[in-house]
Amino acid sequence: MSVVARTENLTRVLPGEVPVTLVEDIDLEIRKGEFVAIMGPSGSGKSSLLYLLGLLDMPTSGKVWIDGVDTAGLDEDRLASLRLKKLGFVFQFHFLLAEFSALDNVCLPMRRLGRLSEEEIAGKGLRLLDSFGLKKHAGKRPSQMSGGERQRVAVARALANDPIIILADEPTGSLDTKASANLRGIFQDLARSENRTIIVVTHDPVFAQAADQRMYIVDGHLEPPEKAAEHIEIGVRP
Repeated sequence: MSVVARTENLTRVLPGEVPVTLVEDIDLEIRKGEFVAIMGPSGSGKSSLLYLLGLLDMPTSGKVWIDGVDTAGLDEDRLASLRLKKLGFVFQFHFLLAEFSALDNVCLPMRRLGRLSEEEIAGKGLRLLDSFGLKKHAGKRPSQMSGGERQRVAVARALANDPIIILADEPTGSLDTKASANLRGIFQDLARSENRTIIVVTHDPVFAQAADQRMYIVDGHLEPPEKAAEHIEIGVRP
């Protein structure tokens, strides 16, 4: 499988009177079709790593490659274009636009990209909602749906431009057990059936056990694979 995300000596430091190192010297490779879980105590740097992989934050030093593209030195317009074409995002709080319907929320990334006609955009949006059992909710606003339904709309929106990587930050944090299990199954299916790369930050060891690759971060450093496995197997929580 080809490598779709790679880092080399990836470091991010928040400047200040007392600089804070969020992640330090991280080297990793993530392949196409992998489901990756990132765990660690609160404040360990796992979300910081996800934001660097998602090109939402820039490293202090080191490099990030996305689908073979060296992102170092890209200006904001080129970074935004790369995010729009290659990456999809799902967060703990769905960040759906409250005044828009489920369908319009899913269609937003396609309209921004501008590759399809309005008829094609609407048709694809409905197909995405239907694939998650949400077609009947297409006209509803987020406030008219359950937490699990809203999160499935967020996943549909993340898939709108056919990204190679879906990045999710604590996507089950506001969901009940049933909805969490449903979302876990969706991510597994996206990786196995559609060959999407899924990178998820999670506190949930059960969710992490479903992943193909599990990483554990402590104080901004990736633990060796054997130590990461120990943390996850015993269900360490922050």
